[in-house]
Order: sequence, then C-alpha cells, then structure tokens
Amino acid sequence: MVKPKTEEEIELLRENAILVSKTLAEVGKIVAPGVSTLELNRVAETFIRDNGAIPSFLGYDGFPAALCISVNDTVVHGFPSEYALKEGDIVSVDCGTFYKGYNGDSAYTFPVGEVSAETRKLLDVTKASLYRGIEAAVVGNRTGDIGYAVQSYAESFGFSVVRELEGHGLGAEMHEEPGIPNYGRRGKGTHLVDGMVICIEPMINAGGRNVYLANNGWEVKTSDHRNAAHYELTVVVRHGMAEQLSTFDFIEKDASIKF
Repeated sequence: MVKPKTEEEIELLRENAILVSKTLAEVGKIVAPGVSTLELNRVAETFIRDNGAIPSFLGYDGFPAALCISVNDTVVHGFPSEYALKEGDIVSVDCGTFYKGYNGDSAYTFPVGEVSAETRKLLDVTKASLYRGIEAAVVGNRTGDIGYAVQSYAESFGFSVVRELEGHGLGAEMHEEPGIPNYGRRGKGTHLVDGMVICIEPMINAGGRNVYLANNGWEVKTSDHRNAAHYELTVVVRHGMAEQLSTFDFIEKDASIKF
C-alpha cells in the first residue's frame, strides 16, 4: 500500500511544482537555434538557486547537471553540452528541485524554430497523451488505467511507447512508489488512492519503441534514431478529477516562448 501525502506535504510539493514550472518557462524563453544546451542548464540552475531551492538532479546518482536535456533521438537523461541547437531540432528539458524537504519534477519538449509536420504531430500527441493519463489518475482506478490511457492514445497515431522507463511517486524522495508505466491494461496495477502524488511522464517515439543506453550510462536513445518526445506533470490523485501541482501555463501563456 502506497502511503498518500498529507495536505501539508501536498502544499510543499505544490511550491516545488510551481518553481519547476517557472524554471521550464525561463529555459523556454531562450530555446533557439545557436543556443547551447549548457546555456539552458545555466539559466535553470541560476533561477532555481535564486529562488532558494537546489537543483535536485545535480549529483543524483552522479548525474552531472541541473537539467536532463535530451535532443531529437535522445529520449531522456541527456547531458547538457556545447551542442548548439539547430533549426528543426526538438529538445526535452526535464527539471527537478529540492525545497523545504520535498521535490519538484516536470518536463517539456520544445521545438527549435520551425519543425517538420511529423515532429509537430509527435509533440502534440505526446502532450495530449499526458493529459489522457491525468484524466485516469483518480481514486478507484489503478496505475494500469493511466498506462492504458497514454498508450492507446499515442499508438492510435502510429507512434510507440517506451517501455523501459516510467513515471513515479514523488515526495521527500525524487522517485517513490508507485511506478507509473505509460502502457498497460485497465484494472491492473497499484490502486490509486486520495492524496497519492505521482509524476506522469509519457515518453513517445516517432518510430519503433526500442531504445538503448548510451556509453555514458545515462542517455537513453531510440534504436532507430527517430525523434522522441517527453512531457511530465505532477498530480495528486483525487476523487473524480486529479489535481495538477505543476503546470505548463507559464510556458504556454508566454508569447515569447515557442511551443
């Protein structure tokens, strides 16, 4: 049985979730051709620390940066580098904070300049599949209902779901139970109870679902080297409708950010 969070804990998680959401928007403001992914990381780390928090990814199991920055065929866990973004790229930015003893975690995939019609569709479908998953994150359902909602939507457009990685519970630890797969069968998996805080994060490939681990031991890449998209939000399981803690509003209501 996964222990739900108290309302006091949920408020601390909400503070982190809002900070992560704002950090992603700060990064989004500078995503453009010619900008290095190291610069994205610098902007995020500065913003997090200026707001009294620490970047929880930095040093996590030895991870070397404040952000996971994954370009094109890198699904997740990419390292910031001197790589300069190019027109037509997509870049997944995954961000974590630690503040007042609790964690925040959210991700968004940004287009760099103009992207192809297929890539635009991949972004739109992946984000929509996340919201389908959130709709299933209600008391009385199970984790399999979330996975089924994500999988059935994404696959209906001809895309594929990464099986080796999943969402997770969130609290004082970055990764808590239960795991939240992006595929599954309705009525299977862990029961969802009121107050359970989870991160739902579809990782959807334009091509086949197979992935491999790069030589650095972190970056997960598509085996066919086609693009992958990744979006993540933190929600509280509630009766009738999940409660979102993180939000994409800071990105999508800012006219200076291309999304």
